[in-house]
Amino acid sequence: MPQRYENYPRIAVVTGADSGIGKAGAVALAEAGFDVGITWYGDPDGAERTATEVRATGRRCEVAEADFTRLPDAAAVIDELADRLGGIGVLVNNAGTGASTPFVDTGWEQWREVLAVDLDAPFLCAQRAARRMRAAGAGGRIISITSVHEHAPRVGSAAYCAAKGGLGLLTRVMAQELAADGITVNAVAPGEIATPMTGQEDVDPFTQERPGVPVGRPGDAREVAAVVALLASPAAGYVTGASWPVDGGMLLMGPQAAALTTDDWRRV
Repeated sequence: MPQRYENYPRIAVVTGADSGIGKAGAVALAEAGFDVGITWYGDPDGAERTATEVRATGRRCEVAEADFTRLPDAAAVIDELADRLGGIGVLVNNAGTGASTPFVDTGWEQWREVLAVDLDAPFLCAQRAARRMRAAGAGGRIISITSVHEHAPRVGSAAYCAAKGGLGLLTRVMAQELAADGITVNAVAPGEIATPMTGQEDVDPFTQERPGVPVGRPGDAREVAAVVALLASPAAGYVTGASWPVDGGMLLMGPQAAALTTDDWRRV
């Protein structure tokens, strides 16, 4: 008979949690009862702000710097944080970077940096987490933050789209191979979210208009974090190998979205 895997440690590691979606995810997991380890790069003050919010929920928080261009060694941060927290039940691969450069002008170093942070690092971090989860025998959750550009291309983002598309397929392969160990693997694919990456860190998304998006506005990082928290929970034990768009319906609009400069289409 298949086993029930609901006793994985309520310990989560979230990479790139010094701001934006990573920060929101770490806080949401703490509010759901998880102790949290976070990695940061380039913003130690941001990491401390995240840690303060996590600890305000009454949960533990451990913090570590990780430069995911320095692989494979940087992925050891997963084991470091797991050791400090006493295990790992959930990994959220959130750390990421991007570039806006035409394909023919993308240099090798830029290509490798984006692929390293957005694809190589999630592979290595998930591998370390899965080995620990498998050894513990209690199951677990691996969640990777991809993008709507896991599913749809974007002009000028060859490296980013290649990495996110690759991470989407990697997620599905991991889901196949790890299911017997009670480890579910899913992707969360945000659309336009008001974060530092989109240059909207201090913007209230409810004040912005996006005529080409059915919901009509950008998203809030906490709306992405809510899906992460759901997938991390025991309640999501029968959900694996899926990619969850959190995009206000952006992907549904396809090639017509850019042509919609007013809300007139809503009255069709």
